[in-house]
Amino acid sequence: MSYITRDIENAFLRVSRHFKVVLITGPRQAGKTTMLKRLMEGTGRKYVSLDDVAMRDLAKTDPDTFCNTFLPPVFIDEVQYAPELFSYIKMKVDARQQAGDYWLSGSQIFRLMRGVSESLAGRVGLLDLFPLSQNEMHNHKTCTPLDTDFDKLAERTKDIPDATPIDIYTRIFNGSLPQLASGEIEDRERFYQSYVRTYIERDVRDLSGDIDVLKFHRFITSVAARCSQLVNYKSIADDAEIDQVTAKSWLNIMETLGLIFYLHPFSNNMIKRSIKSPKLYFYDSGLVAYLARWNSIEALMNGAQNGALLENYAISEIKKGYHNCGQTPYLYYYRDKDGKEIDVLWEANGTLYPLEVKKTSSPDRRVVNAFQVLEKSGKALGNGGVICLRNDFIPLNRENSIIPIRCV
Repeated sequence: MSYITRDIENAFLRVSRHFKVVLITGPRQAGKTTMLKRLMEGTGRKYVSLDDVAMRDLAKTDPDTFCNTFLPPVFIDEVQYAPELFSYIKMKVDARQQAGDYWLSGSQIFRLMRGVSESLAGRVGLLDLFPLSQNEMHNHKTCTPLDTDFDKLAERTKDIPDATPIDIYTRIFNGSLPQLASGEIEDRERFYQSYVRTYIERDVRDLSGDIDVLKFHRFITSVAARCSQLVNYKSIADDAEIDQVTAKSWLNIMETLGLIFYLHPFSNNMIKRSIKSPKLYFYDSGLVAYLARWNSIEALMNGAQNGALLENYAISEIKKGYHNCGQTPYLYYYRDKDGKEIDVLWEANGTLYPLEVKKTSSPDRRVVNAFQVLEKSGKALGNGGVICLRNDFIPLNRENSIIPIRCV
C-alpha cells in the first residue's frame, strides 16, 4: 500500500510546535493513525493504542501508572476510550512544559472535545482529519482552501488536471476512504458493508447502548437518501419506524463519529425570512452511494440523486480544504420563504461569498441572481460563482464566475 500524503500534515506539525498536546479527531478509517505513525518515524516517539483492551483497562483504572509507563513524547491512539487520562496528561505537561509532548487521536469528535476543554484548556491544539480530499487523491498540489478571487481561480484552474463528468462521478461513487483510494482494498461493496457493520454499528452501540440493527440500517439508508436536503426528523423517523427522539439521537451520534455535518442557515437581523432548518451532508460520498444502493457509476450519474450527490461532494470538498489547512470555515446556506436559495456561502472578515452547485457544463447566468438577496444582509458581498462540471474557468460577470468542481 502506497502512502498518500495528507494535506493536513503541515498544519499538524505546526500546531505540535506550539501546543503541549495535539488532538486530532475524525471518523474511523480516515487515516489518522497511519498519518501520525508516518510523522513520528525516526523521532523516538512511543505509540500506544487504546484499541488494545489491556491498555484500555490500564488507562481507565490506573491512569497514573499508564502515564508513568508511557512517558512523553508519546502518541496515544483512540483516546476517547479513556477520558480519565486527561487530568493526568495535564499534570505531566504542566511539569515538563514541552511542546508536542502528547499526540492524541480519537474517533468521537464532540465527546472528546468536551473532555479536553474541561481538562486541557489552553494546552491542546485541536485538528480534524476527514476522508481524503480530491486534492490529496488526484491533484497533489499545495493545500490552499477555495478562494473565489478571479486571479486566484484562474491560477488554480491551470494547476489542476482536467476531469470529465464521468471522472467526477467516479470519484463520488468510489468515495474517499484511504484503504479504497490507495488500492489496498479493491472490493468497494464488501469494504463499505464491513465498514457499516464493524465500525458504525459498534460505535453507535458504544454511545447509545443496544440498537435494533434492522431499524438502524433503515435509518442510515434514509439519511443517505436525504443528503444535501433540509433535515426532516419526522420523515427519517417514519422510514426507519422509530420515533423522532431516536432519530435525533442517532443523527447526533453520526455527527459525533464524523460521518455527517450540517450547514446551518445564514440569517441576521437584516434578513428575517430565512428557513431555520439545517441541511445535512456526508464527508464521504462513497458511503452515501453505498447506503443509497447505487450499484454503478453510470446509474448514479443518471439517477435521481445525481444533483444532490454532486452538491454533497462539492461542499464536503470545500470544508475539507479549509480543515486540511488548519482553518475553521464558517459555511452556511441560504433559503427563504420566497423560494430564493443559495447552496453554500462562507463568511470571512465581514464579507459573504456565495456559491451554487449545478450538474451542468453551461450554467445559466440567471443562477446567480439569487445572490442579490444578500445585499440586504448589511455585510459586504464578495466574489461568488457556480461550481459545475465545466473544465475551464470563465467569469460570468464582474462578481461571479464558473468554477470547475475539480478545483474546489
